[in-house]
Amino acid sequence: MKHIIILGDGMADYPVARLGGRTPLQVARKPNMDRLAREGRCGLLRTIEGDLPSGSETANLTVLGYDPRQVLQGRGVLEAASMGVHIGDDDMAMRCNLVCLFEDGRIKNHSAGHITSEESDELLKAIQAELGSPSRHFYTGVSYRHLFVGKGLNPALECAPPHDHPGEPAGELMIRARVPEAQSTADLLNDLTRRSWGILRDHPVNQRRRAAGKDPASSIWLWSPGRRPKMWTFAERFGVTGAVISAVDLIRGIGVYAGLEVIRVPGATGLYDTNYEGKTAASLEAMERHDFCYVHVEAPDEAGHDGNLKLKIQTIEDLDARLVGPILDGLAKHRIEAVVAVLPDHPTPVEKRIHVRDAVPFAIRDPRCRPDQVERFDERSCAAGSFGLLEGDQFIRAVFGQG
Repeated sequence: MKHIIILGDGMADYPVARLGGRTPLQVARKPNMDRLAREGRCGLLRTIEGDLPSGSETANLTVLGYDPRQVLQGRGVLEAASMGVHIGDDDMAMRCNLVCLFEDGRIKNHSAGHITSEESDELLKAIQAELGSPSRHFYTGVSYRHLFVGKGLNPALECAPPHDHPGEPAGELMIRARVPEAQSTADLLNDLTRRSWGILRDHPVNQRRRAAGKDPASSIWLWSPGRRPKMWTFAERFGVTGAVISAVDLIRGIGVYAGLEVIRVPGATGLYDTNYEGKTAASLEAMERHDFCYVHVEAPDEAGHDGNLKLKIQTIEDLDARLVGPILDGLAKHRIEAVVAVLPDHPTPVEKRIHVRDAVPFAIRDPRCRPDQVERFDERSCAAGSFGLLEGDQFIRAVFGQG
């Protein structure tokens, strides 16, 4: 039996007044996700518990059956694994966003207007030349998502994820030390951030972006610090081989530590224009040689962060029509018997523009199990499913038939 999980990042939402009190999942045309709900069993999954960070790192680790309290060491080290950057025992890695600030210093957006990777590379090279050193390195990632690695730094820091603070003053969100021993690290990192403002302000990349009516990259933003984690692999725990398909270094990095093959699809952007067809083809090819595939799509989350309701509905419909449906058709065509699951990792409500901790809907179609009575895939419908509310590793065990 094969197993595939299709994850629409941030796809869940709250009821929206403009939609008559319905959610984007409730109004979107998504016959293939509804089919999985109708032919499978449904429920809700709590992916972010208690005081854990309300981000994709926490949520995706939970979806894959890891306990974030035991293995979560921040986004930076996970993204470093995807980028092939070695993290030594004395290294601390952090996510380094390029963000856009209003003239008054408030955060306009967490993505510098979804800056391109090519533009970012120019800016990161300038940052490294001015702020880097033999013990401090800035590495270019994808779009606005980059990496900082420093030696001898203390990760006991309180940081503000920029996507959780749109419209708030950057100066009030600087890094704080959680223990006295980390104060020098916090001071250093805040100094790097402030110095980046002058480096970026009149850089030719930003001059061109302003001239084109685009948001500039006003600042680096350092957050989610940690050291190299220790994680079991899927082969060790479940006795399966697997693959991960995503445009996002965070998800790829989790895949590296999970012992999954990382498949990079040309044209996978992490936005609404991602290469759905390429991801479909890669998923079906992976199913020929692996037992498990994790297919991640970032687009709904970015639409939620932008507060773009129309785009969020479109990304859900695109995911359904251009990924979920073709995967189901391909599995049938190639006579691959598979458990197929679909879910978000967390809600990213368009009216809040941030991640929230509410449980998310899921559907698991297992040909060995009788379906429940759920007819549609959305937050309210799945809440009435036979699985009820799952937590911890209960979802992944259900996918592998160990629930």
